[in-house]
Order: sequence, then structure tokens, then C-alpha cells
Amino acid sequence: MGIWRQLAEYLYIKKKDPKAPTTTWIKYMHGINRISIFMFLAAILFIIIRALFFHRH
Repeated sequence: MGIWRQLAEYLYIKKKDPKAPTTTWIKYMHGINRISIFMFLAAILFIIIRALFFHRH
């Protein structure tokens, strides 16, 4: 499985592979990965907004 497909599955852009095994631990791992991706994207967005609008001269 490619990294872009896996990322798309975490963000609910692409449907999960029906052949992939599903266990409780994999669900927990995917949930934690999804939270970390959203936090990373929020931090990047915050840094960009702060750099564009609140920079000091």
C-alpha cells in the first residue's frame, strides 16, 4: 500500500481496502495517526497564517 493511499484512507478521502485485516489495535493506530495528521496540518496552517498576517517589521 502506498503512502498516499494510506493517507487518503486516514483522512476519509478513499475507501478502505476490504481485504485488509481489521483488528482493534489497527483501528486504534489509525485513529491516533488521523489525530496526529490533523494536528500537524493545523499547526502548519497556524504557522502560515501567523507568518503572513502577524509578522513584525
